[in-house]
This record gives sequence, C-alpha cells and structure tokens, in this order.
Amino acid sequence: MKQNIRYYCFYFLCILCALFILFFLITILKNSNKPTNQGQQYKDGQLSLPLNINYPRLNTPINISDYIIQVEKIKSSSPALYRKNEHIYKAINEWINHSLKTDEFYKVGLNSYEMVGQDGYGNVHLTGYYTPIIKARHQPTAEFKYPIYKMPTSSGEQLPNREQIYNGALAGKDLEIAYSNSLMDNFIMEVQGSAYIDFEDGSPLVFFCYGGKNNHSYSSIGRLLVEQGEITKENMSIQSIKDWAENQKEEQLKSLLIQNRSFVFFEPQYNAEVIGAAEVPLVANASVASDKSIIPIGAVVLVDVPLLDDDGQYRGRRETRLMVALDVGGAIKGQHFDLYLGVGDKPGKLAGYYNHYGRAWVLKP
Repeated sequence: MKQNIRYYCFYFLCILCALFILFFLITILKNSNKPTNQGQQYKDGQLSLPLNINYPRLNTPINISDYIIQVEKIKSSSPALYRKNEHIYKAINEWINHSLKTDEFYKVGLNSYEMVGQDGYGNVHLTGYYTPIIKARHQPTAEFKYPIYKMPTSSGEQLPNREQIYNGALAGKDLEIAYSNSLMDNFIMEVQGSAYIDFEDGSPLVFFCYGGKNNHSYSSIGRLLVEQGEITKENMSIQSIKDWAENQKEEQLKSLLIQNRSFVFFEPQYNAEVIGAAEVPLVANASVASDKSIIPIGAVVLVDVPLLDDDGQYRGRRETRLMVALDVGGAIKGQHFDLYLGVGDKPGKLAGYYNHYGRAWVLKP
C-alpha cells in the first residue's frame, strides 16, 4: 500500500512538473509575439475598434509651446483648415490654460480616442522625417552631375518612370533646377518631400518644395532591401539605407532605386518655410505626416513617443507630444505616423534611426 502511495505521489509530481513546463513554454511563446525592443507597449490590452475611447495617464506634453505656434501657423496660412477644426483647437487651448491632465480632455468637451495600432495593442508605427540641406550647383560639373527636376508641363501623356529619367528621358527639356553630387541625397530628398539647397556661393539657402510626381507606382526600397537580405527588418531605417548605399557602386545603387518607379519633382521657393501637404509651415516635433483616410488633415493627436539616444538606441525613455496632422507621404499608410523633426543634419540623423512604436490618441468631440 505504501509503495502504491509513493508511486501515485511520484506520478502526481511528474504531472505537476509537466504542467509547469508547459505553462512556462506557453508564456515564452506568448511573450515572443509581443516584442518591446522598438518601444512597443501593451498597457491597454488588445483593442477592439480602430479608435477606442481611453483616458491615458501620461506626462504633460513637453512641446506645448511648439504646438501653440503650429496652430497659429495653421490660422495664418490656411484659414479654411483652421475654421474646420477651430472648436478642437480652442478646446485644447482651454485644456492647456487650466493645466489639466492627459486623462481630463473630457472636461473641455473632447474625448481621447486611442488608435488600434499595427498589432491591435495600440502600437502605432513611428518613423521620422526631416528637411535635408543638400549641396548643389546651378550647372553640372564633374562632381555635381545628378539633376534635380521641376515638374514637366502637363501634355496629357504619361510621364517617364524613374529608370527612364535616369537614362535621360527628361534631358534637354530645360527642367533641371539644380545638380547635386549624390544620387542618394536626391532620393532621400524625394522621400522627405522637400529640402533646402545650398549652392555654396554665398547666397541664402533655397527651399525646394514638393512640385509633383510622375504618378508611377511607389515601391519601398527599404522593403526590397529586407527581401534581398541586405538589411534585417528590425534594423531597417533611413540611416541603414544610407549606410548600405555608401558601400555600393553607382550602377548597383541605380539598380535598386529604379525598382521604385515613382519620381518626385520640386519647385524652388525663396525665403520660404518648410511646408507640408496642407500648405502650412511645419513646426519641428509638433506636426506629423499621416494617412489622411484615417487621420484627417488638421486633426490633433496626443502621441507617446519613444526617445532615442544619439546612437539610435531606445533605452526606455519616452515623452508625450501634442501634434497636428499636416502632411502625407507615399509610404505613410494605415497605423503609421511620420514625425517631422526639423531641418539639417542633427534631425536628419535622428530621423534616420526612427523605426519604432508609440501609442497615439486622436482628440476630438
């Protein structure tokens, strides 16, 4: 009898150990589907709707003064857009003036609607963009040989694709507005949508704003590099693309870029500010590019942003920002924000690293 009891006890302990191991493995597997290395969070659980009423407990936005300047630029540059959203802007001003918390927008007649994110847990994809400063010349030289084009006059015909343009399809048509010394700089300028041009002749920088595109299909060269095994998906960023390009010969670079048939043209503007698709000057860290089918132009969003160190690493620091959707982009689709970070090399380096996730709330009645 005692022997049977020992046997059953041993058998029972074996079952308990097996169940414990199984539970441990299931936990590991479950957590492996919830990565955190790019700033992902799962605080609010799985979300059921594209926009979910939620009262976030976040720190006070650090960029309130920039946000106020951004709204003033909307008011002066696009009165119609301001009037369309005036009730929201005024309510947020009241929220600011009363020093309310991030879970108290309801006190000024607004609700905070959390975006579902790319994974259903509220993790909105965040990238960064900036306005480059590109060195150029008015006429081609041996070094500055890559043309930047203005938009061709519409003739009703399909414009050439990128490969055809690289092969000279627009040559001799008086469309060249500058020549840079880097094919990759020109491409990054297209991705960012604008740039300041430094002719290095003592004259002021000239803002080259978006002037149109050839209406061919857009393909992400980042995705292509991942598919080709050149860059891992986790490490994909503008900076990693730049680093890859530096080690390639011109023909290899061209063979990649021509797979994106889309091509962007530019329009020189003197003494101009950086403007987005809404024709409103952009304020660094207070505006985003978004998919306007989800977040309409002029909408205000509260964004919980992961902060990156100088080496591009996320080490747990975050900040809250009030931002306005004032721009769009060919690659900005769905639950994705492109944060506008400013002008020049420092914002450019930071933008090059951003491929992270943050939570976001749309503020509206």
